[in-house]
Amino acid sequence: MEQVNPTRMELLKKRAQIRLAEQGRDLLREKMDALIREFFKIMDTVSDSREKLEIVADAAQRSLIVALAVDDSVALKSASFATRKAFTLDIRGKNVMGVPVPVIEKKRLGRSIFERGYSIIGVSGRIDEVAEKYEAELDLVVELAETETSLKRLGGELQMTRRRVNALEQVLIPDLKRQEKYIETTIDEREREDLFRLKKVKKIIQRKKATTQSRGHT
Repeated sequence: MEQVNPTRMELLKKRAQIRLAEQGRDLLREKMDALIREFFKIMDTVSDSREKLEIVADAAQRSLIVALAVDDSVALKSASFATRKAFTLDIRGKNVMGVPVPVIEKKRLGRSIFERGYSIIGVSGRIDEVAEKYEAELDLVVELAETETSLKRLGGELQMTRRRVNALEQVLIPDLKRQEKYIETTIDEREREDLFRLKKVKKIIQRKKATTQSRGHT
């Protein structure tokens, strides 16, 4: 145990520290509960997005296989090179229970056949379908990146908050209460000893007084 000075002033100080630590623990518990609610809410969104992405990715893969089997591979490659185009994302942040999470602002990545860069005469509808489905897949990938990053950061904050609560509950508060108990016990023992000495001195004084009075009568 940490060396403490067993005085009433120190006892008041320890009690104030215990109250402060308990208030901090309660606030962290509230934060942890709110983080858990937000975490599971986002997790539901992530689960839905993953399922949707798997469906869209499978559809895109099937449409590509069909296009490769039916259409001229040269036309398919030419269309893929022509349609390659960079896109920009506007990424900003927001706070969720004090945790910074990303917000990705983007326009829908899907484009019309006139915006893809290849000749609409030189390609079939199957190639258009491949482009459309992969653009839809890319949309979901970006959306999932935002929610998964938020989930990861909330999970990290949740773990850190839980460690802080455990440290307060299992280490700091019990240690402060042990110190409080030690100071109380020491003060009580000291007061009992002082009371015992006071009674002893009082008896001695009374005995001396009685002896003096008896001598005065003789």
